[in-house]
Amino acid sequence: MTGYAVTTRETANGTLTMEIKSVNSRFLDLQFRINDELRVVEPALREAIMGRVSRGKVECRLSFGRKVAAAGTLALNTTLLESLQGLQAEIRKQFLDAPALSVNELLRWPGMIAESEIGQETLQAEVMAAAADTLTAFVESRKREGAALEAMLLSRVDELEKIVERISPLVPQAVLQLQQKATERLQEALGLALQKGDSAGTPGLTREEVAERIRQEVTLYGIRIDVSEELSRLSAHLTETRHILKKGGQVGKRLDFMMQELNREANTVGSKASAKELSDASMAMKLLIEQMREQVQNLE
Repeated sequence: MTGYAVTTRETANGTLTMEIKSVNSRFLDLQFRINDELRVVEPALREAIMGRVSRGKVECRLSFGRKVAAAGTLALNTTLLESLQGLQAEIRKQFLDAPALSVNELLRWPGMIAESEIGQETLQAEVMAAAADTLTAFVESRKREGAALEAMLLSRVDELEKIVERISPLVPQAVLQLQQKATERLQEALGLALQKGDSAGTPGLTREEVAERIRQEVTLYGIRIDVSEELSRLSAHLTETRHILKKGGQVGKRLDFMMQELNREANTVGSKASAKELSDASMAMKLLIEQMREQVQNLE
């Protein structure tokens, strides 16, 4: 799921800025953008994020801006200064008219002014403190989005339950009507056998044999088109989906599985549909389940 947080932390040596953002992904994918001098903290940051986040494409940016050094923190690089003095003396032996380096040139010489070193342990502690604050804000932002997604998913569950409740009473009536039509057609087809034998002179079927054949065929046909079991399983899956959403926690993978089961039952209802109302209901259910499936991939 998407989320965003940024924090800024002032330290004795500069300003730490940490930004964490994520977009939807079925798995956890971490990417880091960190200053070279802070690269050493990446493993600790990775561990901290993985401890709070389990899904999403997450990008972490960490930057450090040094403060302008105060006068008391500046120091001359005496080793470099002595080296330049010796080199200048050697050069002026060969070139007597060569001007000496000015104070301004010496101060601007790369590496001549050394700032006080930043303690790595102190800096890492500051980074992890900033990470804790940023992660807390980041998780909260994801929770807010999760609450909105939960409301949407529950509304789709309500709609699916209404469809199941509406079409469930239609199933026995539709099966009965089709069984009656099948009986009439079979009676017409098999009734001919009562009037004449086959070409080899075999006697035709008796009325009892015809009635038994019709009963068997109609019973099997009724079983094939009856979707009562599928609707019962749909109701059970919807109840479980609602329970998972209400329970909370890491629900993404469990809901992925429930979407597969819901879609399987809705497809079966469509393939066995014996009336237009059932076929239309199956299509409506599959559309709602697809909307849920797309959003479930965003949940952790």
